[in-house]
Amino acid sequence: MNIKKILYIIVGCVSVALGAVGAVLPFIPSVPFLLLAAFCFARSSERLNTWFVGTKLYRDNLADYTAGRGMTKKAKIRIMSTVTLLMSIGLILMGLKGIVIGCVVLLCVWVFHLIYFVFIVKTIPSS
Repeated sequence: MNIKKILYIIVGCVSVALGAVGAVLPFIPSVPFLLLAAFCFARSSERLNTWFVGTKLYRDNLADYTAGRGMTKKAKIRIMSTVTLLMSIGLILMGLKGIVIGCVVLLCVWVFHLIYFVFIVKTIPSS
C-alpha cells in the first residue's frame, strides 16, 4: 500500500470520527467531515468505502445529497445554524481585534453559504 492511500485512510478515519461527534454535538458540523471521509475512502480502499456507505451515519446525513436528490429541511437548518453560530464567533473575535477585511470575507462566505443551501441545494421531504 502506498503512502497516498495510507494518508487517505487516516484522514478518512479522523473525518468519520469528527463527523460522528458532529452528529451528536450541535457546534461541530458533521456533513463536511462526512463528505471528506467519503472522498478519502473512495480513493483509498474499496472495502472501507463499502463499509462507510453502508453506515447509518452516511445514510442519514449524505446518501440523498450524494445521490443528487438534495437534503431534508432539518439537515439544512442544522447545517446553516451550526455554520452561522461558528462564523458569528469568528466575526465577534475579529471585530474585537479590528480586522475589517477578515470580517468582510467571513460575511461574504456566510452569505454564499446561505444562498447555496437555501436556493441551490434541493429540499426533499423527510422520510
